[in-house]
Amino acid sequence: MILPIQPNEEGGYKFTGYLGLASHGGAIGLIIALILYSKRTKEPILNTLDLIGVVAPLGGCFIRLANLMNSEMIGIPSNVPWAFVFELEDNLPRHPAQLYEAISYLTIFGVILYLYRTSRHKLQNGFFFGFSISLIFIARFFIEFIKKRQVPFEEQMQFDMGQLLSIPFILVGLGFVVYGLIKTKGDKRRDELLTTFD
Repeated sequence: MILPIQPNEEGGYKFTGYLGLASHGGAIGLIIALILYSKRTKEPILNTLDLIGVVAPLGGCFIRLANLMNSEMIGIPSNVPWAFVFELEDNLPRHPAQLYEAISYLTIFGVILYLYRTSRHKLQNGFFFGFSISLIFIARFFIEFIKKRQVPFEEQMQFDMGQLLSIPFILVGLGFVVYGLIKTKGDKRRDELLTTFD
């Protein structure tokens, strides 16, 4: 969480202190750091974002594995054969939602790495960054349905805060994908024209 003041059960607010960043706040912080890095090194920001987009899902995978080991962000009770018992919480078998996310992110990393190795000359200008964050937050959105709600006020909501905060990231990611495809295609046409006139 970014703000040190959060809603409480009575409908008011309480001072919580800085308890760390959720994944959404972490993503915003990372983007700001990358923008500052690009300005300092004079590296085009889209190149920097694309490189981070390739490896970001792998980082997300390791984060979720750490959440699993710490019994954080646990799933809802379940009778599936692979259910985990998180003894720090209770003795109920639950969906290992952290493991689902870790596997999803590892799969996304594999797909993006393959595309980067085989098609990066065709897919540039923010494509990999957008594709990465849109897939990560789409996976997060759907896996949230089987996670235990983290704060009481979410019990009354159709979508929890993790899902609501994922939507802007998905839309921004799709915007980068579209921009990257259009810009790269335009750059290729320009280069072909310049070659023709040379």
